[in-house]
Amino acid sequence: MQYYYFIIFPSYYIKVLLFLNSFIYSVLLKGFLSEKTDNIIMEIRTATIDDLDTLYNIERECFPQSEAAKRNEIEERLITYPNHFLVLKENTKTVSFINGFTTDEKDLKDEMYENASMHNESGNWQMIFGVNTLPEYRKHGYASKLIKQFIDNAKKENRLGVVLTCKQNLVSYYSKFGFGDEGISESKHGGEVWHQMRLTFKK
Repeated sequence: MQYYYFIIFPSYYIKVLLFLNSFIYSVLLKGFLSEKTDNIIMEIRTATIDDLDTLYNIERECFPQSEAAKRNEIEERLITYPNHFLVLKENTKTVSFINGFTTDEKDLKDEMYENASMHNESGNWQMIFGVNTLPEYRKHGYASKLIKQFIDNAKKENRLGVVLTCKQNLVSYYSKFGFGDEGISESKHGGEVWHQMRLTFKK
């Protein structure tokens, strides 16, 4: 086929095609080398029960004992609502995750952390119970990618919005994603003071 291709077309067409082929190849090659030089492949996927030990270890690194979810609580979440539990991997290592169930309850309550059976798959509100990133992988934008993906998923599922609680020092951070501060939450989780943040989707 190549032989007949060159006979049918005039010589100047061949030169143009060869130039374009060379140009496109060089552009693709540069892009490939740049990606390989960075040596980073990022993947976001839903968690599975096989991730349990890894996620539990990340949880313990990210939160003090009084606030961290217990291993059995994480296990129940993975079993009950795996579609609302996202992990982010850098190359082959899980470095960050986000999770929370859906409910018709408008406010995030402390018992929700411990009781996965309160999950209602058709619930109007997507809760966020935790956004965890290993300390050495912070400042890479990984938490931001997970939050945006979680919000996008909730929109596609026609939820009313997303709710979370955070400490005072993180209010401005979550505000960047469109969350509004509703003031001090009733939550006493870990003996701390929490602000309830809400992102309501426009219909």
